[in-house]
Amino acid sequence: MKTVITSKRNDHNAPFDPRFGRAAWFCMIDDESGKPGFIENDQAEATGGAGVKAAEKMVELGVQKVISGDFGPKAKELLEKFNIQMVIITDDHQSIKEIISRLTN
Repeated sequence: MKTVITSKRNDHNAPFDPRFGRAAWFCMIDDESGKPGFIENDQAEATGGAGVKAAEKMVELGVQKVISGDFGPKAKELLEKFNIQMVIITDDHQSIKEIISRLTN
């Protein structure tokens, strides 16, 4: 299973980014390899439709779960259509490393 966590930077100590479509980076964890990797969100600064573009990227990457703080209605609709689980974290003072640790324990 592939899980994505929205991130402000491309390293494990980076702070979690609660914005799905506007997150600077996506940290993808592949259960098969166990290794996290970072993918830049090239739509983070888009003038509109960033959430939908991010959701399309999740579909393209074959992601099954996305962890973020907020999903816009259009992004949510698209993620639901492709059965991608959305997990909302309200505490945005966590690092990517801390969230990954919670996922694996």
